[in-house]
Amino acid sequence: MDAASAPQPPNCWQSLGAELAFTQDSSGQYSSFYWQRPPNKAKQAPAIITHACSEHHLFQPVAQESYLETIHRVMERRVPENYHCLFSFQDETFPVELAISPILKHEGRVVEVLVLGRLLEQAGLTRTNRLMGALPHNNYQDLITQIARNIRRNPYQNLLTKLARNIRLTLDLETIWQQTVDSLGEEVRVSRCLIISYDSDSQMLRVESEYCDSHYRSMLGERFPIDQTPYLQQAIATDEPLAFDYIPDSPFEEKSVLVVSTFYQNKRNALICLQQCDRRRHWSDAEIELARELAAHVGTAIAHATLYKDLEEAGMRAEEASRLKSEFLASTSHELRTPLNGIIGFMKLILDGLADDPAEQREFLEEAHRSALHLLNLINDILDIAKIEAGRMELEFTEVSLEDLFEDVEKKTRPMAEQKKLSFEIQLPPSREPIALYGNYQRLLQVLLNLVGNAVKFTHEGGITISAEIIKKMVTINGQRFPGFVKVRVADTGIGVPLDKLDMLFKNFSQVDIGRTRSYGGTGLGLAISQRLVETMGGTIQFFSLGENLGSTVTFTAPILQIPLMLRSKQSEGD
Repeated sequence: MDAASAPQPPNCWQSLGAELAFTQDSSGQYSSFYWQRPPNKAKQAPAIITHACSEHHLFQPVAQESYLETIHRVMERRVPENYHCLFSFQDETFPVELAISPILKHEGRVVEVLVLGRLLEQAGLTRTNRLMGALPHNNYQDLITQIARNIRRNPYQNLLTKLARNIRLTLDLETIWQQTVDSLGEEVRVSRCLIISYDSDSQMLRVESEYCDSHYRSMLGERFPIDQTPYLQQAIATDEPLAFDYIPDSPFEEKSVLVVSTFYQNKRNALICLQQCDRRRHWSDAEIELARELAAHVGTAIAHATLYKDLEEAGMRAEEASRLKSEFLASTSHELRTPLNGIIGFMKLILDGLADDPAEQREFLEEAHRSALHLLNLINDILDIAKIEAGRMELEFTEVSLEDLFEDVEKKTRPMAEQKKLSFEIQLPPSREPIALYGNYQRLLQVLLNLVGNAVKFTHEGGITISAEIIKKMVTINGQRFPGFVKVRVADTGIGVPLDKLDMLFKNFSQVDIGRTRSYGGTGLGLAISQRLVETMGGTIQFFSLGENLGSTVTFTAPILQIPLMLRSKQSEGD
């Protein structure tokens, strides 16, 4: 036994001025001991009990496990702690206030602690209660009982209470995350404390918030698949905290990890991860319990904050939708009035006998007829979008010939292109047999007429190309399997679309530019209707443009009933 741990004479301990002083190892074994009992407490024992007295080993903490955890924590962290607890001696129980400090050996090891303390009298207990929280009565035994209850609590209870209170004060998700990692990281003294979000659809993890010691690399913002980190994958699959005393060969240097998944109504929404990078660490029962209780608080807070954020965004979207509908109604009312005024005007000219001859009268009637058809198309667009929004768009699916579809589109749109002196080209896949799509002929024709009509409308020079490509890929649509699909492409050399406006094209009641819509006519619903129709028939639609005056390309897909036998290219035939 060295000098530091050898039993000390009573006068040595008396010089410290403490009524209770002793040293202990990690198992709680006394290596020296001094206790000057108050006179009114000395009934059957000496007034001063030292290591030389055989009775000293009877002085033991009531909550042995909690007390030893505190000793281990002080030795591991090398940081003194204050501790309130109950000690028993013979047939009595004493509430005590202790200051527990690590003893550093000359080689830097910590194998013992120095404990200085005092017995708490009733007045002292009352003062202590004001620090620890209100206790029920002034009765001395009641206070002792209450302290016994308190020391059995998680020693991190104050931290847990503080975090729970702070979390309840905000619905801002980033604030909740950052307050949690900062408080937890500092209190538990880890190298890193992370909150990691989990996307169950993509099976991806992302570090959303971080407390990190400056000596170690930050992980903030890191994204990685869940199967890349086995201990996180295990944590997602269980409600319980997982403690790993050793993690080998990690790219982020963590040697020990304590991780727990947060959840709300049995749905995982994040992970809390404590990492020790400078050494291996044995996680105490108190730290594991802290992680377990904190996960429940944080999981609920994340769910509430996410719900609040979703409601806030929904409100903003509702306001935006209301604004867009107002703009749409303003634009649509103009579009509806224009052909209606044309019909009324030309009919009025005929009724008032202002046509000079039958030929001019026929010309007026043809203009009124064209205006009526334009008005009908506008009304059909509005009714279609209303049906789609109400979920009442019912389609009958049959075999559709791609060649017939392209011929029909060409008949209706080539004259418009030639009138503007634009080139108009249709390119069918080189197949030996007809290409049969699965869909609704009239709705596929409507989609193509919308797309080609837009291409002609917004193109002033150059031309329009309509092409199709067969993609061999098994797809399942509405429970039916198909060997592939046809990708139809409508490309033009027109005015294009600004890159920052591309995401608006398929939104209901959204137009890239109200002024542009007024100039070119139309409700701006064509692409939105086309998208819903294509998706209803099991396909997808996409819009591409490199920017203003750089043309546009729209593609959509439709399932194919059978892959046709394709013709070889001339180059292949010559080989």
